[in-house]
Amino acid sequence: ASACVLMKEETAKKLGLKPKAYLRDFLYVSQDPIDQLLLSPAYAIPKLLKKTGLTLKDIDTWEIHEAFAGQILANLKALDSDFFCKDYMGLSEKFGAPDLSKWNSWGGSLSIGHPFAATGVRLCMHTANRLVREDGQLGVIAACAAGGQGVAMLLERYPGATAD
Repeated sequence: ASACVLMKEETAKKLGLKPKAYLRDFLYVSQDPIDQLLLSPAYAIPKLLKKTGLTLKDIDTWEIHEAFAGQILANLKALDSDFFCKDYMGLSEKFGAPDLSKWNSWGGSLSIGHPFAATGVRLCMHTANRLVREDGQLGVIAACAAGGQGVAMLLERYPGATAD
């Protein structure tokens, strides 16, 4: 089981709760499940960063769901491919690959596990806790989902957040 409580900052303060992060933005994507089934992180990440005016270098932590090893490798290759980014995503050039030293550094779904109902919360909590412990400011979460769908989220460390 897992739970994640989202609320306005004022509500958290009234309840005496200590926020860890702000949910700054998110978006959903979908693409053809025939040949792009698990590539939604490759589609969602560039759109999220463009929407928020950020670049790869602005992101301190990356938490990307790993359906399986080949899926992650395919997404990394797609992000760093001129052909894929131009022909499939309509970009003018390749987007580029994230800094892998910031990628799932506490382990991802392959090493920790993937209980379907809990993975999204685990991704959020890993990101929020990594931002605190690694003194980061911004974290991106992305996950593929059934039928060619996916999501990407931008978290920002809450000022004064602690690891407890």
